Amino acid sequence: MIQFDYWGWFILGIVLAVIEILAPSSFFLWMGGAAILVGGIVFLVPDLIWPIQLSVFAVLSILAVLLGRRVFRPSKQATDHPTLNRRGEQYIGRHFTLEAPIVNGIGWVRVGDSRWRVLGEDLPVGTVVEVTGIDSSNFLVRQIPQ
Repeated sequence: MIQFDYWGWFILGIVLAVIEILAPSSFFLWMGGAAILVGGIVFLVPDLIWPIQLSVFAVLSILAVLLGRRVFRPSKQATDHPTLNRRGEQYIGRHFTLEAPIVNGIGWVRVGDSRWRVLGEDLPVGTVVEVTGIDSSNFLVRQIPQ
């Protein structure tokens, strides 16, 4: 007959916590806590048969993971600079003058001390365009009506 004792559950809990340290995922830690709880239950009720122990471990693991993810989820902080690390998106809606013509859908504009490739309909040099979106590191532009 298979018999699990409380030491086995405590050791499993510690092993799962070590796995969490080596492969951080915020998953094994909660299962390790569930294993330690089952070890405490088996310590208090030593005659608990192994299928019930495994069932209790499964239920506690699911509850612990769900509770842990809910309580310790990363918070989405509101910021006054939502495009801070998305430089191209900072230019959406701004107007620039074409430095090189748009030929076959590709042209160039100067933004400060850098050049950006633009994608849009064919237009001559000197045309004022508006940035309507970003495609990778390219501006999507349209001509500003004069």
